[in-house]
Amino acid sequence: MRRKDILIVEDEPDIAELIRFHVEREGLSPRVVSSGQTAMESIRSRHPDLVVLDLMLPDLDGLEVCRRLTWDEETRSIPILIVSAKGEEADIVAGLELGADDYVTKPFSPKVLMARIRTVLRREREPTQPEDTRRLQLGSGLVSIDLDRHEVTVEGAKVDLTLTEFGILAYLAGRPGFVRTRDQIISAVHGDNVVLTGRTVDVHVTAIRRKLGQVGSLLETVRGVGYRISEDGALDS
Repeated sequence: MRRKDILIVEDEPDIAELIRFHVEREGLSPRVVSSGQTAMESIRSRHPDLVVLDLMLPDLDGLEVCRRLTWDEETRSIPILIVSAKGEEADIVAGLELGADDYVTKPFSPKVLMARIRTVLRREREPTQPEDTRRLQLGSGLVSIDLDRHEVTVEGAKVDLTLTEFGILAYLAGRPGFVRTRDQIISAVHGDNVVLTGRTVDVHVTAIRRKLGQVGSLLETVRGVGYRISEDGALDS
């Protein structure tokens, strides 16, 4: 079985080696680069299964790397985990808005970091919903969610969601009409050990609505509580 290819983009040698050591010990295959431009060249040469990305990099900062990856059709499906000393909420929100799937602040626990890496990789291959529910439909069939392929279409046209965005949409669509708090959404998509703010959920929901276009209104805000898919919005197929 092929080992998952993890690209570590980090210009501090000690931190890069720490991440590389734990990634390799996990049975994954790490590659390390120390600049944003080298990262882009490496990714174009061979698409990794996950990019672990620092923000403060020489020649091309991490946010720009993230932006380029998520805006390029050939690379936008590659999961991105930001690891940065920038720990303010505004920094985290900026990274998530650009399409990162998760955000870990420095200094970090290697155990927590590896748990987050495993979670992102697991979302690549495991459906969010139970085995007997493989496809969901929203808006009388206008939106289709394929849980096996991790694909969303609107009137037959594919919508490119990040792994986190897909997880949120599938989680909410699985129980139409049920309100989910932000903490419940974080736990369902990222796991109980992940510390994220409710604001990061809001950012992802806003992105999902924008990408769904006119049918984005099916994803409703319940003021003071959280989010839900409108009761008529999701039907098992």
